[in-house]
Amino acid sequence: MTSPHFTGLTATRRTLFKSAGKATAVLAAAALTLSACSTGPAASTPDASTAGSSSTAFPVTIKHVYGETTIEKQPTRVATVSWVNDDVAIALGVVPVGVPTNEWGGNDKGSTPWKDAALEDLGAGFGTDKAPVQYSEADGINFTEIAKLTPDVILAAYSGLTEEDYKKLSEIAPVVAHPELAYGTSWQDSTAIIGKALGKEAEATKLVSDTEKTVTDKVSKFPQLAEKTFIYGNLEPAKGDGVNVYTANDNRPRFLSEIGMKLAPVVEDNSKGSKDFFVAWSAEKANELDSDIFVTWVPDASTTDAIKADPLLGQIPAIKNGALVADSDNTLTLSISASSPLSLPWSLDTFLPQLATAADAVK
Repeated sequence: MTSPHFTGLTATRRTLFKSAGKATAVLAAAALTLSACSTGPAASTPDASTAGSSSTAFPVTIKHVYGETTIEKQPTRVATVSWVNDDVAIALGVVPVGVPTNEWGGNDKGSTPWKDAALEDLGAGFGTDKAPVQYSEADGINFTEIAKLTPDVILAAYSGLTEEDYKKLSEIAPVVAHPELAYGTSWQDSTAIIGKALGKEAEATKLVSDTEKTVTDKVSKFPQLAEKTFIYGNLEPAKGDGVNVYTANDNRPRFLSEIGMKLAPVVEDNSKGSKDFFVAWSAEKANELDSDIFVTWVPDASTTDAIKADPLLGQIPAIKNGALVADSDNTLTLSISASSPLSLPWSLDTFLPQLATAADAVK
């Protein structure tokens, strides 16, 4: 398997990302994706009630990669696609009428621990009458199930919508598409965009600030991370595909840079001007991937051992020096790959110590 962005998505972002495969089977073959769930009639699902009054004057117009979308009044029935968008809406106190099932990295509810906790706080946990309907995106955007929910807005600020997807969804309701790069929207920008769409700009600004403070406070406990160079990639020795290295356009490297680490110069130099989220790298040149730390997703511990023993991949400097972070927890990987104001605070107590252990091994 590949990793969140590299197994459900690469078909769409390499046709969209070897990981978002169908841009939603994303991670599905390895990483971020979904599954089909029964959806009741729209009438059985409560409106995506908002907490508090609007902090935004309507109508609002939001610009995005396919033009602009005007939302005439504050939405009450919110549907989402991809990842992140549902997290942000819920973090802003809005319970969507429908959300994708988390099939990759999800739990037995087709959800995530951070989403479950936030929904329960809003009295809308899965299994209750107020819970969002879940629909599968394993084969792409689920237009049929979304239409059944009669939403008044569809959130896709973090997504890989094609123009065809966008036009088809727009026949159902106004669509807030990604601003530029597919799956390249930062969690901060996703929050700001969705906050505006939901009439909660002030709340969104505070949410970003509070989340960034949480991150800063937790990172301060690991001073050894400061200025360490890193490469975030995908290593699969059994496949012989070499290495896929994530660029600064991807949220994983972006997060590490935000906490004071430095993207390795070799990645910077080989991705300048690129709008892709990854760079393919030959295993024969693995020894040139110089950095203090190398981070990758792996399907299991045996893959970690195989990477270290591989005659080519094992020559990556960070791996030779014992500074490899190879995580096989799909939920943890999802929390960083598709980071949100809900997932990041949940992830840090596990992820930061892993990074710190690798940093301690740097000579």
